[in-house]
Amino acid sequence: MRAGILTLLLTLMTWTQAATAADYPQVRFETTAGNFVIELDDDRAPLTVENFLQYVNDGFYEGTVFHRIIANFVIQGGGYTVELAAKPTRDGVPNESGNGLQNRRMTVAMARTNAPHSADSQFYINLADNVDLDPKPTRWGYTVFGRVIEGTEVIDEIGYRPTQPKEPFQNYPAAPVIIEKTVLLTPAKEPAGG
Repeated sequence: MRAGILTLLLTLMTWTQAATAADYPQVRFETTAGNFVIELDDDRAPLTVENFLQYVNDGFYEGTVFHRIIANFVIQGGGYTVELAAKPTRDGVPNESGNGLQNRRMTVAMARTNAPHSADSQFYINLADNVDLDPKPTRWGYTVFGRVIEGTEVIDEIGYRPTQPKEPFQNYPAAPVIIEKTVLLTPAKEPAGG
């Protein structure tokens, strides 16, 4: 019991220190549903954050949609245009799901195929605690690399929008949610020794 409380306190202190020190890069998403800001943990998921920020800096996400919305589960986007055409991506990034970050409500993680190292541009935001997406001793999980720090009400509103099948998706929002702009608010730290 004492060890559990200590672990909880250390986790809370880590997130609090990160938020106060503003050491982590932050990205604002401006969407047709409203704005939100995510903070990226480049200490625990350095390869994933570097990959994500390259897409942000390239303007890749602008004009893409949230194409998968499942209430009480996730909203997913970052790969398809308004016309639902898949955008060309770079190679997948190595899986960093064993970094100690968990798929908890309002955390941001990389979507992927069944292949563990296939995450490229698509990401999702957890609408609930989704521990089944975390790694297990017998399988890879989905890499958590950040969290929503502003605009949680926007995420919740998107997460409960009505959906409909729209080829090739089963849970496409009836009123599309478009990412209009991404803005890097806080730059990433320089790599050690660089």
